[in-house]
Amino acid sequence: MREVTVVGAGVVGLTIATELAERGVPLRLFDAGGEPGPHACSWWAGGMLAPFCERESAEEAVVRLGQEAADWWDRHTTSVIRQGSLVVALTRERRELDRFVRRTSNHRRLGPAEIAALEPALERRISDALFFEAEAHLDPRTALSALVEGLARRGIEIERRHFEVTAAERDRLIVDCRGLAAADTLRDLRGVKGEMLLLRSQEVSLSRPLRLLHPRHPLYIVPRGQGVFMLGATQIESGERRRVTARSLLELLSAAYALHPAFGEAEVLEMGADARPAFPDNLPRIRRRGNLLYVNGLFRHGFLLAPALARQLADWITKGSRPEVLDEDQD
Repeated sequence: MREVTVVGAGVVGLTIATELAERGVPLRLFDAGGEPGPHACSWWAGGMLAPFCERESAEEAVVRLGQEAADWWDRHTTSVIRQGSLVVALTRERRELDRFVRRTSNHRRLGPAEIAALEPALERRISDALFFEAEAHLDPRTALSALVEGLARRGIEIERRHFEVTAAERDRLIVDCRGLAAADTLRDLRGVKGEMLLLRSQEVSLSRPLRLLHPRHPLYIVPRGQGVFMLGATQIESGERRRVTARSLLELLSAAYALHPAFGEAEVLEMGADARPAFPDNLPRIRRRGNLLYVNGLFRHGFLLAPALARQLADWITKGSRPEVLDEDQD
């Protein structure tokens, strides 16, 4: 079996490298930034493994393929927390919850007593919610580190340098997982900016991700343990990757404060932004150009869809099975 070169050590590159290594495929892994950190889009992810919630705005394939994610991450990390997802709306926005009901499945509607039993911090604050019991979440940074450590145990280290295709490598299978950086050759790839906050509050306790519906400023809050919460995320059509704007900061904090005033006194630990790579239909693709394979376009579903894409790519390389997400126009 010939050696495979994986370029990019974000969530896509690491899941693909892990899947290939488990099947005994010899590989090398390159990333100019080295191990995952603030330079990587994956670093700023929410970590929600919520395929059924995503059906509100995503295609059926996202729901179906995303159902593989929690089990895959469970096998490779200790980060997965299976407490479900809670979708809520303030009283004046209850029509948004009705709309969510119509567009999604695998949920049950909860009243005030059931909400308070699941999340005591929401007692007398939220009277109507949807509970997606089969969903899960993880801490992306812990999960990425676990994959890096797992590869290291197999003797695979991230080579910190730019990888360029030279004549010596033209016969090697190369998997490009550079995310938005691959827009230099994937002309229809665009950036969708997301901004997030990390807060610490000892006055609020949540056990599961919570989505607060709002027609203009939807919010999700993901507990990271020890009073730390991730708040996200804006969705702006822009490839700008680093700047958190005052407007976005105000919108995220205002929505969190409306949910629970204690967030107004929370400590701001971190602010971050990056641009998610997306194709025009917001669905992922595997593209082939000779011996060069591009795995890209996961939009805001990186941790949710990367396991399914890694499996499909590994099946293609080791068994010859044609990936569902192979881009026919580029084959």
